[in-house]
Amino acid sequence: MKGKNNTANIQPMSFLEVAKTNMRNYSMFIMLTVIMIGFAILTTGINLSPRNFTNIFIQNSYILVLAVGMVLVIIIGNIDLSVGSIAAFTGAIAAILYNTGIGLFLTVFLTIGAGLIIGMWQGYWIAYVKIPAFIVTLAGMLLFRGLTYIITNVTPITPKTDSFKQLSIGTVSPQFLRITALMEKRGKMVPQDIHLLPIIVGLIVIIFLLFIALRERNKKIRNNFHVLPVQYFIGKQVFLIALILVMSVQFAQYRGIPIVFIILAITVAIFTFMTKNTIFGRYIYAVGGNSKSAKLSGINSENITFFVHVIMGGLCGLSGILFTAYMNSALPDAGDLFELEAIAASFIGGASASGGIGTIIGAIMGGLIMGIINNGMSLMNIGANWQYVVKALVLLLAVWYDIYTRKKSGMV
Repeated sequence: MKGKNNTANIQPMSFLEVAKTNMRNYSMFIMLTVIMIGFAILTTGINLSPRNFTNIFIQNSYILVLAVGMVLVIIIGNIDLSVGSIAAFTGAIAAILYNTGIGLFLTVFLTIGAGLIIGMWQGYWIAYVKIPAFIVTLAGMLLFRGLTYIITNVTPITPKTDSFKQLSIGTVSPQFLRITALMEKRGKMVPQDIHLLPIIVGLIVIIFLLFIALRERNKKIRNNFHVLPVQYFIGKQVFLIALILVMSVQFAQYRGIPIVFIILAITVAIFTFMTKNTIFGRYIYAVGGNSKSAKLSGINSENITFFVHVIMGGLCGLSGILFTAYMNSALPDAGDLFELEAIAASFIGGASASGGIGTIIGAIMGGLIMGIINNGMSLMNIGANWQYVVKALVLLLAVWYDIYTRKKSGMV
């Protein structure tokens, strides 16, 4: 009876209320859809081909990994200008370690460990010595760029075997989960391998996410919280299912699930869970919202700041590994403008310039928007100069939208 009374007390939300409440959360999905459709028209559908779809993830994996860490840094009200240089430095370390013959697993483990140590170094100065993050990470950008030149001797370092580059360009597709089907290409029916693993994994993910969504909805109803009306809730789930199915089918038509996609999915899952379901995650938002109030509430804001920068360092290590694998070489000038791409991805994905607001999924969506813009303009043979112009305008628009929505909601 208690549950029924609670449900009865919940007033249904109108469409305008739903749109106003959720526009900030879903605006990047709308933007991504519009950009994809726009480039599909301009490139006659080439950008939506399975091969290009897979390449977008492969080519932007290292930026998306950095965006996961950068959004946490921005949530606590800081910025990190050193991530590109750290990625270059750790990428060089990865190539050197791998060439000693210690194996891929140890190389990855030790390289991420090196990134964590670098994060501790910078986090100490920022959190405990109270030097502004801008200054510390600016110094880090110069320091680790110089160290990269030193350890590489300004010469690319190529891994001795091709196993390393499989981290970036490799895919997972067991032979027994492949079938051959006739597919229409340019008006002709041609045989094509269909990789079933992405479809199977996609269906499992859909079932899991639906279970989580229903459980959270029922929990909110039991506690007399507002929930989306049934029709909007169903619409949201249908959109999510369609998105996962499209992704699964695209991967199924070209080589299977990319290894970098698996790495990225695990990274996103870990940090999404951390920010939404752990005390540490809630403390990150509390420190970003108001560090003084958080401290008065008993939160050790210095420790939170320190560990966020440690996480950023570890993700820089992972990003450096992926970029070195993608290029199949540790380049002395690797990581150029990575920090700006990661910062732009975070802001486009809904992070607030004043801190306290942002999500991991939003940062990933922001990174994909930037990646799709780059990819689409490249397919249209638009030069890099104009690509910088477009990305600058998109970033400016995203920050303006953040300020506008905060003013509308009375937050500023």
